[in-house]
Amino acid sequence: MFSSPNNKVKYILVLIVIFLISFQSAWAAGPPAPSLFSNPLALILIILMILLLIIIAILAGILVGAADVKLKKRKKGNSSVVTSGLMILFLLSGSSLLAQDVAADTTTTTVAKTIGGMPASTFYIMATVIFLELGLIIALLINIRFLLKNEKEKLVVADEPETIEAKKNKLSWWDRMNKLRPVSQEAELDLGHEYDGIRELNNKLPPWWLYGFYLTIIFAVVYLWRFHVSHTGPSSQQEYEISIAKAELKTQEYLKAKGDAVDENTVTLLKGTEDLAAGKIIYMKSCASCHTETGAGNVGPNLTDNYWIHGNDVKSIFKTIRYGINAMPQWQNTYSNKQLAQVTSYIKTLVGTNPPNGKAAQGTEMKDEVPAAKPAADSATVKEIK
Repeated sequence: MFSSPNNKVKYILVLIVIFLISFQSAWAAGPPAPSLFSNPLALILIILMILLLIIIAILAGILVGAADVKLKKRKKGNSSVVTSGLMILFLLSGSSLLAQDVAADTTTTTVAKTIGGMPASTFYIMATVIFLELGLIIALLINIRFLLKNEKEKLVVADEPETIEAKKNKLSWWDRMNKLRPVSQEAELDLGHEYDGIRELNNKLPPWWLYGFYLTIIFAVVYLWRFHVSHTGPSSQQEYEISIAKAELKTQEYLKAKGDAVDENTVTLLKGTEDLAAGKIIYMKSCASCHTETGAGNVGPNLTDNYWIHGNDVKSIFKTIRYGINAMPQWQNTYSNKQLAQVTSYIKTLVGTNPPNGKAAQGTEMKDEVPAAKPAADSATVKEIK
């Protein structure tokens, strides 16, 4: 941005004069107000502005040194414009600060807006200056990069043909490791096969690819010997069976801990008062609509006599309730296996109660081998679907 050391000195003197003008009224106003430099935020912003100005000066010097004569002349004109802009900016900032000081002296009833203990206008002015400096730094960096790129292109053009050819034939470490050939030797590798502008070259496969392929062959031999010859490891089928057995074991342990590890093969008659009471609740909710509350039968068969369509033992009744029969729903989708065992045990208590208006017998006569527990005296007699 600066065309010569003399100009730099002039610009620095101008900045010093601007700062002196900015604060002259504060010195002439009698006892000074709290100094702006006593505010930590203001100090940080001022130091930041000074640092950015130093960076701008350094970058401007680099730019002037890297540019040619024409560019120097153009930048000289631009520097005067930028300098004028900075002078106007600092003058405006100084006048704003002075205006605030005067307002602070003349107005005692108005509370000024502050940011970090600073007047809001002062903070915004400092922030604007910092952003302008940052924009100027970015512009200088772009110009420096542009100049360096042009100089690099000039150097490449100035190289001798032999040097350019040597650079073309130079291979990177990756190309050398893969045993690649330079572009200048493509004619020696051409196999004479070409299609749609694509030529086939006799390039060797990269070593890393070949070694990886050899490694897969070794792995295949070891795998074949271990799993299909010596059988020292489990086959895929055996691994599947082992995983299924482990999953089944975990399932049984979970159901057992939950109290639900029962099915049509392991269910037994429950005689506990709590189990029968829970079974009665389920029966009244889901079974009484078809078998009536007493089990006498309605849409469904009579559950209180000795005639059964699908068996009268606990396992048969449990299976019928769980999976359903004909229009009877599958209650396994609604209740847990433990709950199905409870309602099964409750149904067994209804056998032999002989409620009035019982439905005619259906199915085959069957006698209970094990007497069922009887419900409590205050419980309603209910039955279940066969």
